[in-house]
Amino acid sequence: MKDMADFIGIQSETHDTKNLALLSFLYLLHSISGNIKIPAVHITVISKLPVSAGLGSSAAYSACLAAVLLMRTNLIKPTKDGTWSTDDLDLINKWAFQSEKIIHGNPSGIDNSICTYGGALRFQQGNIEKLNRIPELRILLTDTRIPRSTKKLVDGVKDKLNKYPDIIEPVLSSIEAISKHCQITLEEINSENHADKMYKKLEELIDMNQHHLNVLGVSHPTIEEICRCSEKYGLHSKLTGAGGGGCVFTLIKPGTDGQIVDKLKTDLIQLGFQCWETSVGGHGIFHHQHSHDIPDFNKLHH
Repeated sequence: MKDMADFIGIQSETHDTKNLALLSFLYLLHSISGNIKIPAVHITVISKLPVSAGLGSSAAYSACLAAVLLMRTNLIKPTKDGTWSTDDLDLINKWAFQSEKIIHGNPSGIDNSICTYGGALRFQQGNIEKLNRIPELRILLTDTRIPRSTKKLVDGVKDKLNKYPDIIEPVLSSIEAISKHCQITLEEINSENHADKMYKKLEELIDMNQHHLNVLGVSHPTIEEICRCSEKYGLHSKLTGAGGGGCVFTLIKPGTDGQIVDKLKTDLIQLGFQCWETSVGGHGIFHHQHSHDIPDFNKLHH
């Protein structure tokens, strides 16, 4: 790795995201190609995902990078509809994780997995489980425009845990319980007879989770401001990723008045935030035949 860093003229211990992205590209190119001769190719990377905002932008980059290099070496082949076999997805995910390790050092593996497989995943103690029967949820995604360091936030939680184990351990246990209740709720939300009740329960779980994360010290004044703003319109929000800034998602349950969502977006934009209306629970990595088939992230709010 040091030789590669020297080759492109950067420090091997760099924290610059652009340099780390370039380093991971060189590593994957060298590791995947091996003795295979790759035809000359021009690779252009275009990403409209905010960086360091808790949206897994590096994982999306890593998964796409792994997929295109595996395709160029004929190690994987997409189907006619742009999807992949399970074995191909596993191979993409394996190399995407290696890229994430270069960028983050010690990632959990969940970000690259969700980018590869799509849908929803449950992560616990290093084990990743794909969840079934999960609905596609409509959300409003708001960028606080506050950059944050995941490592610093994680270290802060560890520090609190070491200082106050009898306080923080129950909080962490409670967050785990909230996650389990959330999984059950999401699996039951497709039931037409209980949909309204399940969405109400999901909103309560979102609120409880955000309060617990605030106790851990990973929230931020801008995150709390967004939560209060959405609460004013009867909507429920929580931070994404590591917190400390980054992005906040607001659940928009079925039947929500469009004017309410528009008013909330107007308020958030006036406060200096950037927001998009989108959804979670969709498909993972996809092979687009033409560039005009690729969705424009900037237009997701329309």
